[in-house]
Amino acid sequence: MDRWPLEEADIAAWTDVYFKKTRKAVERFGDIKATYAVFMRRPVISAPRLAIEWLGQIAKNRETSFEIDLRYPEGKWVGAGEPLLYVTGPLSQLADLETLLLQKLGPTCLAAYNAYSMCAELPKTAFLAMDARHCAGAEMAEAMAYAASVGSDRARRKVAAVGFIGNATDATAHYFGREGGMGTMPHAFIGYAGSTLRAAEMFDETFPDEPMTVLVDYFAREVTDALTCCRRFPSRAAAGNLAVRIDTPGGRFIEGLDPPESYAVVERNAPGALRGYRTDDELRYLVGPGVSAAAIWRMRECLNAEGFDKVKIVASSGFSPAKCRLMAEAKAPVDVVGTGSYLPDRWSETYATADIVEYDGVPRVKVGREFLLRK
Repeated sequence: MDRWPLEEADIAAWTDVYFKKTRKAVERFGDIKATYAVFMRRPVISAPRLAIEWLGQIAKNRETSFEIDLRYPEGKWVGAGEPLLYVTGPLSQLADLETLLLQKLGPTCLAAYNAYSMCAELPKTAFLAMDARHCAGAEMAEAMAYAASVGSDRARRKVAAVGFIGNATDATAHYFGREGGMGTMPHAFIGYAGSTLRAAEMFDETFPDEPMTVLVDYFAREVTDALTCCRRFPSRAAAGNLAVRIDTPGGRFIEGLDPPESYAVVERNAPGALRGYRTDDELRYLVGPGVSAAAIWRMRECLNAEGFDKVKIVASSGFSPAKCRLMAEAKAPVDVVGTGSYLPDRWSETYATADIVEYDGVPRVKVGREFLLRK
C-alpha cells in the first residue's frame, strides 16, 4: 500500500481485529461519545499535522465529526506522559482508528525531536534531509520529511538555527518551502565518469547554472580530488558556488589522516574538544576514521591553504543527534550536513498510546492512567 488507509476496506484490513469487534458491539448495544487521550512515554516535539489531517478526512468520509483538543501545538516540546491531544467523537466511529492514528503520530514526534536537537547543536550549519533511502515506503518518507521540517522550524525559533534547507526528493520538498528536491551527484555518477574531476566536468556541462557539490571520497583521494576540482573551476570556487562533500566510510581515514594526525588537527583547531574523558563513540566522532571532526578540519585547512576559503564543505554519513553534538564541541567547520539519522534508531521510543478517558463526558480511565484525565 502506497498511501495511508482512507477507504473502509483498507482501514478494516490494517487495524487490530479487537477494535473492529469493539465497533460492531457498540453499534449493536448503543453508541456513546468517547474521548481518547493520546500520549508518549518520552519527551518529544509535537508533530500532529498528518495525524489530524487524516482524522479529518476519515470523519468527512464517514459523515461524522471529531473534536480535536490539541494541547501541544505543532513544534512545542511535550513531556513524557503528557497528553498531546484529546480526540472526541462517536465510539463506533473512533474505535477502529486507534492503531492507525498511533502509527501516524508517534514516529513523527520523535523524529521531530531528533531533528530539533541536531539543528540546535549546529545552529550555523544547514541541513539536508536525506532520509528517503532509509524509510519503509512512501508513507514513512512523507512522515519523516514532515518531522524534519517541524524540528527545524522549532530550532529556528529557539536558537535562530539555519536548520533544514531542503531534502532529497521532489515529493516532500514542499515541507521545506521548495518546489523540488536538492542534490548533485551520487557515488554511482563518479564511478560512471571514471574520475572525480570528470564527474564534475560532466555536471558543470549539464547543469551550468546550478551550484555544484562534488563528492570527493570515491577514490580515497578526498583532498587531492577536492583541490583538483577547485583549480578546474576557479570561478565557481571564488563565487561560493562550489562545495565538496565528504562521505568517507568508517573503515578508513580520509586522505592525509591517521590516528596521530587526527588528534593533531583537532588539537590545533579546537583543543578543548579533546580534554577530559571521552567514550569510544565520542572519540570516533572526533578523531576516528570516516567523517570525523578531524576529517572536516583537515579538508578546511587544505582548502584554505590554497585560497579556496569560499568553497563549502558538505558532510554526510551517520550524522545523528549525538554526532552533531560532538561536531559542535569540536567547532567543526561544516557548512551543510546531509543526514537521515534523525530517524528514530530505537523504534520502541516511537510508540504512542491512547486511552479512553471519558464516556459520554463522564471521566473514566483504567487504574494507573489517571494522569491522562483532562484538567
